[in-house]
Amino acid sequence: MAFISSGYNTDKPMENRITDIGPRHFEEFYPPVIKKNKGKWLYHEILEPGVLVHVAESGDEVYTVRVGGVRLMSVSHIREICEIADKHCDGHLRFTTRNNIEFMVDSKEKVKPLVDDLESRKQPGGCYKFPVGGTGAGVTNIIHTQGWIHCHTPATDASGTVKATMDVLFDDFKNMRLPAQLRVSMACCLNMCGAVHCSDIAILGYHRKPPMLDHEYLDKMCEIPLAIAACPTAAIKPAKVELPDGTTVKSVSVNEPRCMFCGNCYTMCPSMPLADDVGDGIVLMAGGKVSNRISAPKFSKVVVAFIPNEMPRWPTMTDAIQRIVEAYAKGANKYERVGDWAERIGWERFFEKCELEFTHHLIDDFRDPAYFTWRQTSNFKF
Repeated sequence: MAFISSGYNTDKPMENRITDIGPRHFEEFYPPVIKKNKGKWLYHEILEPGVLVHVAESGDEVYTVRVGGVRLMSVSHIREICEIADKHCDGHLRFTTRNNIEFMVDSKEKVKPLVDDLESRKQPGGCYKFPVGGTGAGVTNIIHTQGWIHCHTPATDASGTVKATMDVLFDDFKNMRLPAQLRVSMACCLNMCGAVHCSDIAILGYHRKPPMLDHEYLDKMCEIPLAIAACPTAAIKPAKVELPDGTTVKSVSVNEPRCMFCGNCYTMCPSMPLADDVGDGIVLMAGGKVSNRISAPKFSKVVVAFIPNEMPRWPTMTDAIQRIVEAYAKGANKYERVGDWAERIGWERFFEKCELEFTHHLIDDFRDPAYFTWRQTSNFKF
């Protein structure tokens, strides 16, 4: 009856249809030159770091200027981005999956004024608001998770570690001196809403202690069955606990050898916090990629087992990352990604070249024969 009373006609379902429910169709936001030539592009080139041109079958060209963005943006920053797009690009822009911002214009004459405007905008401290770069054989923007500012289970900060890392890699964001593209990712815990499993260099926040148990409030604040069910290793079970005042309460116990420190239980139960100033820190991984070029996609491997949190600049972490990048830049062949280079010279040599300590904790003992029988890449197996 509700449909009938609202005037809905079942014979003409599109008549008087409300179309402003949900997001608008993305094609509405294409620049005219992209909409006109969609699916008809011949080739693209990188003219200089951060500047690309795409050429269509029709002869039309679109020039893209890529700048590094930030994952957590203020309203004023977004308004400034929109102001630049209105001024130079008829209001058009796009965001990449790695938090870069791309401004698109339809003629070469518009590129230099756009680049000059972007690079003239600086923070009060003097750093670029919109650094141009992140293309080709260099470092693009670091994709990262939420860290201490938003998430409830991080073992380290995301924005802080990424800022510290990008400061030491910034020259490679602005140029293309490396053998191939270098992708850096950051996840602040091993639940990993970042892409650390498949990046050339990855920063991973890591807990080393099981959750603490606030028995006094656990039954009052938590649904105990949910906390138990949330554990992926079945390390949690119900338990009755006697408090210091002699009261017995319903709570849980944790089988510590089975705990993988993921924090899922804390998501379900605030009385099982995991964060710890001593146990929390950073793991560095290397060698992952999604690309099929030269070799199949690869998982990242742990190369530094643990680095304590050293706020606010994380010097031990950034020094290790710099050593990996410099050794890679010096030793890899053209087009080799970090994992390809490491496998060519051998992982033992990788640790020597990068001046990293090798311990038994780093031995990759993961074996899953079924995985390697699947046709999971375009590199065919016979």
